[in-house]
Amino acid sequence: MRLKSAGHRVTGLDLSGAGLDTISTIHDFMRPLMELMASLPQDEKVILVGHSYGGFCISLAMERFPEKVEVAVYIAAFIPRPKIPAALLMQELFRESKLETSMSENYTFDHNHDRGKGNDYLAEKLYQNCPPEDLELARLLPRPVRMFMEDLANESSLTEERFGSVERVFVVCGDDKAIGVEFQRRMIDRNPPKAVKLIAEADHMAMLSKPHELRQCLEDIAKNCF
Repeated sequence: MRLKSAGHRVTGLDLSGAGLDTISTIHDFMRPLMELMASLPQDEKVILVGHSYGGFCISLAMERFPEKVEVAVYIAAFIPRPKIPAALLMQELFRESKLETSMSENYTFDHNHDRGKGNDYLAEKLYQNCPPEDLELARLLPRPVRMFMEDLANESSLTEERFGSVERVFVVCGDDKAIGVEFQRRMIDRNPPKAVKLIAEADHMAMLSKPHELRQCLEDIAKNCF
């Protein structure tokens, strides 16, 4: 709401699924984003913002609609590289963080391949700096989540000519225990963005743990774009 009050037009998209729709591919999952991008006038550009797994989604949108993206913002988000299967990035994180062993059986995602995020994981890795009420709400609303590893395991559909032509900004969450700072920095080094911003005390859910600092980051990015 603060971004809107500052004069920005903001659209928060709910992607398909969220445990309610039956979806089988990442393309089904991303349909609302792709439909929005397709609906934009040819002379209109947007700032795409992706958080966590959403980095894959905005990357695919950049590949398909590079002429409609002013800049892409990755908030502690996966930032894939052209010609390299995106699933390798997730597998690297899972292997290094021993992610599966830190999760309970409260719910699962992506069939039986990956494990669901349980209460301890939520409190210790995702919401550790958030207000208690946000953590409690997350605990009340567990849902199946699909990672679409089979889709992401295919050869990357990202190209330097399209995806690579869009300017990128990475927002590092300095106290992220899900996608750690070292891993975030490694992604930055492999695929350098135009700029890097740091929110030092943000956990993985920066929009809840440090909303004012995140808003300021986004406002600064928008001012530098237009």
